[in-house]
Amino acid sequence: MSAEKTFLGHPRGLATLFFTEMWERFSYYGMRAILILFMTTETAQQGLGLDVETSAAVYGLYTAAVYLLSLPGGWLADNVFGQQKSIWYGGILIMIGHLVLAIPGSQEIFFLGLAFVAIGTGFLKPNISSIVGDLYGDDKGAKRDAGFSIFYMGINIGSLLGQTVVSFLGEKVDWHMGFGAAAVGMFLGLVQYRLSLGTLKGIGEKPEKKVKLPGERTSNTFTYALVIGSILLIALLQYLKVVDVTTAPGIAEITGYLIVGITLAYFANIFISGGLNTQERKQVFVIFLLFIGAAIFWAGFEQAGSTLNLFSRDYTDRFIFGYELPAGVLQNFNPFFIIVLSPVFGAIWIRLSARQMNPHTPVKFGIGLIFMALGFLVMYFAALIAATGAKAGMGWLIFTYMLHTTGELTLSPVGLSATTKLAPRKYYSQMMGIWFVATALGNLIAGLFAGGFDPNDASQVPDLFLSVVYLGVGAGIVFLVLSGFMKKWMGEVK
Repeated sequence: MSAEKTFLGHPRGLATLFFTEMWERFSYYGMRAILILFMTTETAQQGLGLDVETSAAVYGLYTAAVYLLSLPGGWLADNVFGQQKSIWYGGILIMIGHLVLAIPGSQEIFFLGLAFVAIGTGFLKPNISSIVGDLYGDDKGAKRDAGFSIFYMGINIGSLLGQTVVSFLGEKVDWHMGFGAAAVGMFLGLVQYRLSLGTLKGIGEKPEKKVKLPGERTSNTFTYALVIGSILLIALLQYLKVVDVTTAPGIAEITGYLIVGITLAYFANIFISGGLNTQERKQVFVIFLLFIGAAIFWAGFEQAGSTLNLFSRDYTDRFIFGYELPAGVLQNFNPFFIIVLSPVFGAIWIRLSARQMNPHTPVKFGIGLIFMALGFLVMYFAALIAATGAKAGMGWLIFTYMLHTTGELTLSPVGLSATTKLAPRKYYSQMMGIWFVATALGNLIAGLFAGGFDPNDASQVPDLFLSVVYLGVGAGIVFLVLSGFMKKWMGEVK
């Protein structure tokens, strides 16, 4: 009997998910590369003509919604559709959204397209990652981490292709042609997924039947209280004039408050009425701490599409042999470095594990946060050059993306894998959704942060970047200090 075929030594289903995610990320990152540039371009040049503060708020709201909707997407997969169907439906909605964005028209049409993409990604993103974890069954060791690193490489191949194709088409030919290319990418992902679905061997085909544990209450009361509490919070903040919910920046800010409040309420509800045993509570608390670290990391990292993208357009010399590169193309150095370094990091974790030297997840989080901060330290010096009236060289952004990539590979796939190991089985997809809520919060902060970026005044940019350095280094040190306590509460999970 012949040995079962594998994908780079891993289950064949990983290839199906690898290529599906690759094309989905082609569409998402490709569109993201031109999003804030399109919104801030004057209408005379076929853009939306919005100011930077409004555009940055819309950018933050959209990118936050993309990941925030992973929570209901995970719940629907767990209780209604199953993970496989959720991925399929999500991909269709994403494709429709990009097709709508490809239609020249009003701001209303543009926002409708963004809504379709956000809802579709909420279905697809948490569930495809959950199935990756399920491919490895009870194996919670270094091979699972290596599998997520390979999966992560697929994400970044799609990102590299998308940001190249969509940036060139959008910035150099026509904005809406760029959005249309994103739709084509998602279509290819759907075709590939459907043709190779059998390799998943039924994993995630149907929602798991839930067994109510003793003392566990239904979540209806919690849901009603959450909705009423959110409405009252919005009304109070508006009354106190803390925010103005009639503007995009105000909506973004109130969304940030709600994400934090809802997340805290969600974890509290799980602890109180989730039917968890003592060890599960400890592990869920570790997930909560990882949530905080991930949110801080993404708040810096995701400025690639906002602040750093604007810096690339307004303050960077992008000419090569007399040709000016599209601003969005420079974001490609992040996925390029990930494609090169992902196999290296996967091999490092396995070798260190074999020697009983593999750093625990909290230590990796601390290192990742510090590398993110070092990237902004580089940009601080680049901003000092721009503040003199000169253009900074592309090397500053390239070096920053290399440092951010190192931080990302140290934190993101490892955190994703840790969440699949720590999550109680009955809340599996929901906890994956929580992981992406951290990304949502980080994206929202990144968008709000970019609202302080002035394309006509570089003098304020150095301090803007330096504040991220302080945040990242401080958070990284906290994780390193708490690593012993977190390791103990993680139990057998490393």
